[in-house]
Amino acid sequence: MPPMARLLVVEDDPFVRSALIRQLTEAAHTVRSVGTALEALREVAQVGFDVVVLDLGLPDLDGAQALKMLRGITDVPVIVATARDDEAEIVRLLTDGADDYLVKPFSAAHLTARIAAVLRRAGGRTGHGGATGEPVPERVLRVGGLCVDPLRRQADLDGTPLDLTRREFDLLAYLAGRPGIVVPRKELLAEVWRQSYGDDQTIDVHLSWLRRKLGETAARPRYLHTLRGVGVKLEPPAA
Repeated sequence: MPPMARLLVVEDDPFVRSALIRQLTEAAHTVRSVGTALEALREVAQVGFDVVVLDLGLPDLDGAQALKMLRGITDVPVIVATARDDEAEIVRLLTDGADDYLVKPFSAAHLTARIAAVLRRAGGRTGHGGATGEPVPERVLRVGGLCVDPLRRQADLDGTPLDLTRREFDLLAYLAGRPGIVVPRKELLAEVWRQSYGDDQTIDVHLSWLRRKLGETAARPRYLHTLRGVGVKLEPPAA
């Protein structure tokens, strides 16, 4: 795990918060903590963080609302910590921008492993990892009229910029890097969502939104093609 990551813990229970601070500090992270959603928004706006650990049961705003507000101001990875284990709720949180979730109670080892996973993912997005620590240039991906620039995190279709969420961009860029190849859903969960397990509905929801922005539907695909029971591929439209 990268040492001294900057973490924000958003948790209203002082005992849980103290335990998390101690455990994460022992894991060599720098930790700040707040007990309300509004404090979290203020901290994120003023201080740079590598990961936010967000409790849903906050006294001023529901954590799901706080997540949407956070996504309006930052791309910082967010791990949702929740006592809610409802599948539909978890899918909704992931589609609203959560990078991962943990159902309470969870162990310190489990949390630190999830933090390490989202940090690896964040490092991949920003292009770090060269021998000198400089950003590693990534080539622009072109598939038909679709152009995806992973380094600048920009995409356009036939010269028109696409307004994509962070997860939509990650999904599109991953598929664009493998044009014409059927990518299994398990691989998408592992590489885009950084999860070893999950519900196919999570992928389906993002594919649906992505298709809409590409001007296509599942019934009449142009770029995105789903092979039932196998996976997804991105390829240029037929002439």
